[in-house]
Amino acid sequence: MSVQTETVLRQAMQEKIKPVLMVNKIDRSILELKLDGEAMYQSFLRVIDMANVVITTYQAEDMGEIQCDPSIGNVAFGSGKDQWAFTLCKFARIYSKKFGISYDKMMQKLWGDNFFDAKAKMWRVDGETEDGKSLRRAFAQFIMDPICKLCQAIIDGNQEQYTKMLTTLDVELSQEDKALQGKQLLKSVMSKWLPAADCLLEMMVLHLPSPRVAQKYRTSYLYEGPQEDVIAAAMRACDPKGPLMIYISKMVPSTDKGRFYAFGRVFSGTVSSGQRVRIMGANYKPGKKEDLYEKNITRTVLMMGRTVESIPDVPCGNTVALSGVDQYLIKTGTIASAEHPESHPIRSMKYSVSPVVRVAVKPKNPADLPKLVDGLKKLAKSDPLVLCEFDESGENVIAGCGELHVEICLNDLEKDYAQCDIIKDDPVVTYKETMTEDSS
Repeated sequence: MSVQTETVLRQAMQEKIKPVLMVNKIDRSILELKLDGEAMYQSFLRVIDMANVVITTYQAEDMGEIQCDPSIGNVAFGSGKDQWAFTLCKFARIYSKKFGISYDKMMQKLWGDNFFDAKAKMWRVDGETEDGKSLRRAFAQFIMDPICKLCQAIIDGNQEQYTKMLTTLDVELSQEDKALQGKQLLKSVMSKWLPAADCLLEMMVLHLPSPRVAQKYRTSYLYEGPQEDVIAAAMRACDPKGPLMIYISKMVPSTDKGRFYAFGRVFSGTVSSGQRVRIMGANYKPGKKEDLYEKNITRTVLMMGRTVESIPDVPCGNTVALSGVDQYLIKTGTIASAEHPESHPIRSMKYSVSPVVRVAVKPKNPADLPKLVDGLKKLAKSDPLVLCEFDESGENVIAGCGELHVEICLNDLEKDYAQCDIIKDDPVVTYKETMTEDSS
């Protein structure tokens, strides 16, 4: 498990966010490392154990049991790059019918020290038959072996073998898919058989708490006001008739030139178009008027991928995008009922990384400098982690959390925000030193 994953998991525990686990890049274990099913099981087991150690160390008592365990279905395995993933649920449904045993029992058999003796037609836990022959672990035999066999047949170009397997799996290929070869065909086949989106959605629906459940134990962390007031009570109950409380986490560019939707989550109450609200910016302090505004919401919309859909009102427990408040928020903030001036803000999101990779940018055509400056302002507003500044050398600089983050920001700047060709310098990482004690 990487340092970044451990950091994110630790932060999730501190913020009382229940996790599910996705063991990624298993395509590399199959195609590059060429591990067998048993070696992959042991590798996956180590990753899951490391995640559970972090969870156990940092979890709050009121979160309940949140260990990651494949046998209950809250661990997925797959390849994010190739868009395929699975949980044991997928295979438990298949084999429970084949063996004629219950789904729940099959879930338990597909993970851990469970071995199927086909000759004796019975399950064993010691990994050996009565005459001392070794048995294959159920996870390796019934899950990884078929996956590895299909992947290898596709990579080797064994059309007869993989066509027969796909027919058994009830996976149909289009004419375009049939023209593909190698890794491109593998990606198409695996994403059809084990679509990552369906797998992850099912896992989240079944194993992550609803807002009504989660807010009972998360409100004490999220709400910065008194835990006895009506706002905190409404947030804990996820009450659609209570005082409005929305946390704005991101500004999303709208189709109107230079304007943004304020995207966030409704924690209590119901937000509607035309409603008068209190807008508390990131720098607002209770009892003061700095970064505090009272305005009307122009429009409430739902974000549907890259499109938006107008809706008259949105109750708590949902995400929403608001029009008409973007000029009063820089990046994040809290929106509350105007009828409750005593409301406090929701705690701002914490980030475990800081913008340390810097890239200087300038327009290819000097006449496009105003476009670039305007685009940098939009980029800074839309991404909570990016830093855009004009340094002492006279250069416009973008700072991000890593090279990939900066690369994405530069692409957004050029294609969406500035809409002009730009020249990018090489990335530079800022190093700083300090003194911890006096020398002797």
